[in-house]
Amino acid sequence: MTTRFAETYGFERNALTLANWRTEPFSRFSFGHAEEVVPSTTIAATAERPEGAPVASDLLRQALPQGLAGQADVGSYLDYAHTDAFVLMKAGRIVAEHYAPHAGVDQRHIVFSISKSLTALAMATLEADGLIDPNAPVTSLLPEASGSAYGDCSIRDVLDMRVSLAFDEAYLNTDGAYARYRRATLWNPADPARPNETLLAFLMTLQKDAHAHGGAHFYASPNSDLLGVLIERATGERYAQVLSERLWKPLGARHHASVTVDAEGTARAAGGISVTARDLARVGEMLRNGGTVDGRRIISETWLKDMLTAGDHQAWVDGKSNFFPNGRYRSQWYQSGEADGAFCAIGIHGQWLYVDPSTETVIVKLSSQPNPLDDELKHDNFAFFRALCAWTA
Repeated sequence: MTTRFAETYGFERNALTLANWRTEPFSRFSFGHAEEVVPSTTIAATAERPEGAPVASDLLRQALPQGLAGQADVGSYLDYAHTDAFVLMKAGRIVAEHYAPHAGVDQRHIVFSISKSLTALAMATLEADGLIDPNAPVTSLLPEASGSAYGDCSIRDVLDMRVSLAFDEAYLNTDGAYARYRRATLWNPADPARPNETLLAFLMTLQKDAHAHGGAHFYASPNSDLLGVLIERATGERYAQVLSERLWKPLGARHHASVTVDAEGTARAAGGISVTARDLARVGEMLRNGGTVDGRRIISETWLKDMLTAGDHQAWVDGKSNFFPNGRYRSQWYQSGEADGAFCAIGIHGQWLYVDPSTETVIVKLSSQPNPLDDELKHDNFAFFRALCAWTA
């Protein structure tokens, strides 16, 4: 007998395992219920408050520019791009939403590397209170890093992904450093033939590459997990508590967020956060409003200006990125380098928070895209967002 679960997701719940949760079709459930798959802890909102009904809009029938991924309108594009949740805001107001049948307005969704960008915002509040100096060495807060790649780099190098690191960000790797990394975070099953590691222990084994720190942009998720550890060392509090008190509650989030943790409770600051689409849109709107919510400052003007303008374009070019030809990367956020000033946070499997200040637009797109990267679809999404920004509500 087919269960209601199988009718909704296309498989029975007991078919989902730690070995397959990031693959199709299982990701349609697990990306919205990461806490059921990987040990997690709560990033508390002030109180849970259900959202209103999704905003209906004719936008889903709006025609797209000819040739955009071969899709005729917005709704067909969202389906083509494996969209689970979509929110479009204009001038602070939600003007369109879309949720897949297996998702919903009150449903959390893992945002993968958008977690990095949220982690950096928490660090911004610590800098404002004098608890962290981005220009200080990592070892000022984490002395045991002295024997690792992080032993002679600055926190700023880590924030900007300019650490010289002998590491390959290979998402599909099954036998190597990246596989060890995934096991240490409890994202993959343990390997009986290899010893168990915690996340921090794994980070401390990473070694420096041949070149100096501070050079080309080199994207490596362990850097962002290290930022989570530094947040705990600077505050004496757990990562989830810091994000709750310094970001989630001040933001006015309506739902608790969550973050996956390892065997010691160390948070996966690089990729383990789950949030609702509307709460993530609130983050984008806060940044669009200069780091404030209802006149209350959350992110300092100094940090935000630096984040949006101080990225090194040459470091981005030298990193040989095939995206954002005019782009920059600063404090775990991407700047498009386009005249509209658009900036964004991006996660694998199609997670986006996109902000265009010039048109007062905030876009959230959460997805269960089968391919973790899919460069062609990433370029399609960028063109899609720019088309939406040009649309007048």
